[in-house]
Amino acid sequence: MRYLTQWFKRYFSDPEVVFLTIFLLILFAVVLTMGDMLAPVLASLVIAYLLEGLVGMIERKRIPRFIAVSVVYLAFLLFVTLLLFVVMPQLYRQLTELFQQIPLMITEGQKLLMQLPQHYPEFISPDEVQEIIASIRQEIAELGQTLVSISFSSVVGVITVLVYLILMPLLVFFFLKDKRLILNYLLGFLPRDRRLADTVWRDMDRQIANYVRGKFWEIVIVWGVSSFVFSVLGLQYAVLLGVLVGLSVIIPYIGAAVVTFPVILIAWFQWGWGSEFITLTVAYFIIQILDGNVLVPVLFSEAVNLHPVAIIVAILVFGGLWGLWGVFFAIPLATLVQAIISAWPTVDTLDIQKQS
Repeated sequence: MRYLTQWFKRYFSDPEVVFLTIFLLILFAVVLTMGDMLAPVLASLVIAYLLEGLVGMIERKRIPRFIAVSVVYLAFLLFVTLLLFVVMPQLYRQLTELFQQIPLMITEGQKLLMQLPQHYPEFISPDEVQEIIASIRQEIAELGQTLVSISFSSVVGVITVLVYLILMPLLVFFFLKDKRLILNYLLGFLPRDRRLADTVWRDMDRQIANYVRGKFWEIVIVWGVSSFVFSVLGLQYAVLLGVLVGLSVIIPYIGAAVVTFPVILIAWFQWGWGSEFITLTVAYFIIQILDGNVLVPVLFSEAVNLHPVAIIVAILVFGGLWGLWGVFFAIPLATLVQAIISAWPTVDTLDIQKQS
């Protein structure tokens, strides 16, 4: 107990450390307990943060902020309109067609599985094939029940989407227009001596701005290129699969591996082992290689210095806490933790501060 008391006094004797600790705990508690209620505000804040980079770029050309905000905001509304009235109807149509084709795909898959014991009797038996087919049918039945339950709650979902469509654009506009006013108001609650918090914020802001904005453009570019390539090659559900490939970049390592399965599977059901299947597979892996070796270095001006194990752990932890938002912000949040650890006063720095 004495050693614990000494450790606490040594590291928490600095008021800045105490303030930063309390602030982080309060922020974490608010997001964890009221995250669902504040979801529109948090989502709007993220969108405004993404758009702030474009606003700052226009402002650097000596254009007034209000004009810069108006131009970027109108471009944002145009982008959202295209998503709602051009992309979403295609996604819905292709998703409906895919669900209608699932029974045929299952039948073809069963025929393929039934042939395995004939060609590879030493590896798999007919009984094992029957067990695999039974488990697949059970999973499909559970999926059907899930879709039915979702359809019953669709009315609530539609109302929620309508509220978001009205509320979030307003919040985004005010976050952009009154950025300085809001920041000055919040800074009024903070102590004047906040060197440690300022150090953490500068490091975090640089890393998160680089990551989030770069990741957004990576999603859009990979999505667009994949949809275009799939459409040119004649792959069914090209827009739907392109969206999946674009969203897969959110989760490093895991996302690309997971989304490969539906792309290759749908291509095989459409063409079999023909030249079209090989061409599609080669094109898909070229997209993945160019994304990892060309696009990412161009978009991310600063490398995120996190070990792959730390990235995977961050995805699991924050994804379990906050769902999709936690997955998207897993690396920025892990970077925040790293920034706090790097800026946290060590024993030597605390001793120097006391002597000075």
